Amino acid sequence: MVLAGDIGGTKTRLALFRKTESGLLSVRDQTYASVAYSAFADVVDDFLKDAHAGELPLAACLGVAGPVRDGRCQTTNLPWLIDAGEIAERTGIARVRLLNDLEATALGVLHLQAYEFVELNPMAVIAEPRAGNIAVLAAGTGLGEALLYWDGRQHHPVATEGGHSDFAANSVEQDKLLAWLRDKHGGHVSCERVLSGPGLFSIYQFLSETRPENVVAAIDANIRAATDPAALIGQCGLEQRDPLCLDALHLFVEIYGAEAGNWALKTLAVGGVVLGGGIAPKILKILSNGTFLPAFLDKGRFRELLSNCSVRVALNPDSALLGAAYAARELSD
Repeated sequence: MVLAGDIGGTKTRLALFRKTESGLLSVRDQTYASVAYSAFADVVDDFLKDAHAGELPLAACLGVAGPVRDGRCQTTNLPWLIDAGEIAERTGIARVRLLNDLEATALGVLHLQAYEFVELNPMAVIAEPRAGNIAVLAAGTGLGEALLYWDGRQHHPVATEGGHSDFAANSVEQDKLLAWLRDKHGGHVSCERVLSGPGLFSIYQFLSETRPENVVAAIDANIRAATDPAALIGQCGLEQRDPLCLDALHLFVEIYGAEAGNWALKTLAVGGVVLGGGIAPKILKILSNGTFLPAFLDKGRFRELLSNCSVRVALNPDSALLGAAYAARELSD
């Protein structure tokens, strides 16, 4: 048995998996509100206390939202310092490994079935197996970016913190958005400030100030009072109940497409691009028929290269947990 974890700024998910002939079988799965705990070790204690008595996992792998160095991670959106050695000592689990959350997602992508993806680029030239580097992006609470490096025989995950690189405006409207965000945040504006749940809310706020005539007062009040304003913006936009919400979604998707194209070029992702995270599956209709693909392809002389590039949305919300589980299985062998 192995322990896998997906640790994010909003929620922490832990699961136990058993090894079977056909792969891994989940035998216990629990989700916790991250902000309810002052330290990650307390979450693990609660989980193992309620798990199978007397049976300790052989290994553990945890996907963490933040940079991992020497088995330690100071989480990006939580006040947690997570230490693999400390967890091993506290729990008695012999082997504990930390992965960047997008590194875990990238690993999980390799274990998904074809039906768990939706292709966004009808011009893509697809070959199986997907030889070549694969670029992985995931917008959710934040923006994660990772690479699946192809060594000629198989893929290897490479973690990055590309989501915290500079947001590159690519139109007059985006120039204005960048200036607005720079003023709001007092300087540096990362891609994550735009391509995330909080980023979608920021886009909506920007549009409400620059297009006040389009604000629907009742919906605007509900959005600003919501605990998850991005979810309500997405819902109102997709249902076409609010023109400003729909405009916010289109601008979000346009920027997402541009950044996906940037990441594909930087990683030479001839094996394709995969969009993970919680947002993409929920706005699939806009991603498929909106501004995403034109922005993805708008790369000048390299348009032709990207026109052949597969761009898939991963529909399985468990990709990061699955990747961590397979990494834990490898540790236990």
